[in-house]
Amino acid sequence: MRINTLEQLKEQRIQAEKTIQNRIFGQPSARPEVLIGMATCGIAAGAGEVKEAIEEELERLKLTDIKIVPVGCIGYCHSEPLVQVNLPGQPPVLYGNVDAAKAREIVKGHLVGQQLLADGITEPNFERVNLEEAKAFEPTGQRKQLRIALRNCGVIDPTSIDEYIAGHGYEALGKALTQMTPETVIDTVKRSGLRGRGGGGFPTGLKWEFTRKSRPGVQKYIFCNADEGDPGAFMDRSVLEGDPHSVLEAMAIGGYAIGASTGVIYIRAEYPLAIKRLKTAIAQAKEYGLLGGNLFGTGFNFDIELRYGAGAFVCGEETSLINSAEGKRGEPSNKPPFPSESGFWGQPTCVNNVETYANVAPIILNGGDWFAAIGTERSKGTKVFALAGKVNNVGLVEVPMGTTLREIIYEIGGGIKDGHRFKAVQTGGPSGGVITEDYLDTPIDYESLKAIDSIMGSGGMIVMDETDCMVNIAKYYLEFTQDESCGKCTPCRVGTKRLHEILERITEGKAEMADIDKLTKLARTIKDAALCGLGQTAPNPVLSTLKFFENEYLQHIQEHYCATGSCKALVKYSIDKERCIGCTACAKACPVKCISGEVKKVHAIDQTKCIQCGACFTTCKFGAVIKP
Repeated sequence: MRINTLEQLKEQRIQAEKTIQNRIFGQPSARPEVLIGMATCGIAAGAGEVKEAIEEELERLKLTDIKIVPVGCIGYCHSEPLVQVNLPGQPPVLYGNVDAAKAREIVKGHLVGQQLLADGITEPNFERVNLEEAKAFEPTGQRKQLRIALRNCGVIDPTSIDEYIAGHGYEALGKALTQMTPETVIDTVKRSGLRGRGGGGFPTGLKWEFTRKSRPGVQKYIFCNADEGDPGAFMDRSVLEGDPHSVLEAMAIGGYAIGASTGVIYIRAEYPLAIKRLKTAIAQAKEYGLLGGNLFGTGFNFDIELRYGAGAFVCGEETSLINSAEGKRGEPSNKPPFPSESGFWGQPTCVNNVETYANVAPIILNGGDWFAAIGTERSKGTKVFALAGKVNNVGLVEVPMGTTLREIIYEIGGGIKDGHRFKAVQTGGPSGGVITEDYLDTPIDYESLKAIDSIMGSGGMIVMDETDCMVNIAKYYLEFTQDESCGKCTPCRVGTKRLHEILERITEGKAEMADIDKLTKLARTIKDAALCGLGQTAPNPVLSTLKFFENEYLQHIQEHYCATGSCKALVKYSIDKERCIGCTACAKACPVKCISGEVKKVHAIDQTKCIQCGACFTTCKFGAVIKP
């Protein structure tokens, strides 16, 4: 089937809407459905077994009119696997932490018995933008989250183009091609204030305008940066796994705007599910005539190909990405010339990341002013974060710009795990900085985060509690960036290695006070002299932890003491005489036999023989072995 006009697409949408009804906006369904979160997070937690159990139970009970819909990430990764039950005339019910046994109970109790099960219900805490009513849509404020980029994730079957069309999919492309000039498309995106969500925050419309005006008449390219490499970040993967057509549609709109007939998605090969769903989506779009030649009968041709990365963090930088896509080493090039002037194969090239594209179709459908009304004065719209670390509700979060860190961590994230105390949050991945409790009420936008020496980055947000050693955290990030340095420029190749060596000395109790000055001077030099963003931002965790947690550095150097016990070389295990009951478990677990003591009498550790392996600490059930 080929769709040749915008009218045909809308007719197709009306037909598709009959299939999924009002599922997208959480309205009561017209037919029984079971949605199962089948993104990487859900599958890893056992969603495949849950799906099989539901299918077997439906077959056993001969229930043939209930549709099972595998969807992408619903956002509550802390409660995977997730199952949502939609029954006619009833609001959706979401169950978390479902296993095969629980899945069978859901079928018998909820689908057949029409009764809510007593436990496992998860209350959604977000609103989705209703594309049809978006111009008049106003968040109620009852929910902290507002989903624009994630509007379809966890709702539609990502392998069905009809379900995407049912949510006004590809209508923005049809509108752009048939009702707008390339210049008005660019003007709309500029007016929206959309900035690049990959980390740099460069205005998207301006980047499109530069590429369009560069060397008119020559072959141009539009790239999607899907090389998400930050530790703890999974925003882009989730969009590609849950809503791949939104990226394809936006790339076609961008291609029309800048004058490109070819799009390239550069995606790391470590994302097999995202790649599989992208391939399916591209094939479907071509079958419907929404990619390929003469789109909507306008004469505009646009196609998309995939290029695979080997999982190098530096390839998130646009010139490194382009070099890698050409088959060269993934290392950066000097700028200027910028890719908008000379990029892929020397031609004008525009690079945007996945989340940036996921915002484009709603902007085209509803206008730049609508998007610009959300967020802060200079940071418009929403931002997706991968909330991870020592927080109760780990998962995907999309909030309007200007939401505070406290709201995200405590109201959406549910606070700190196991009753511990908040210590810091790292934004911007390994290139970012730590933010302390004093700044938890900082509104999240590009300028505010920069003002407190952190960055937005691509959206990784890792929460730490008082059991985390900040010197060790800085060493961990330096270890990552040092490994990921492409080695092209000396400040990054050699400088990050020297930084890491100093941090190693500090965590091993072998450093001197002069090392603090060396650390600071070297970090600043690398920031000023490195060739690309990786090197320029690699010292951020060091400078940031030094600024806010200098006392911990001094403790390590002057007292040979790590208050959290995270630095193995500085750990000194001892026995709490009040708690030790003389069970001998620690002595039996010790590989070097350095623990002595008779049964039912207090034990002791010989510090001269202890190798700090921690076997006694993890074995003791009474909290009698303490550290540091």
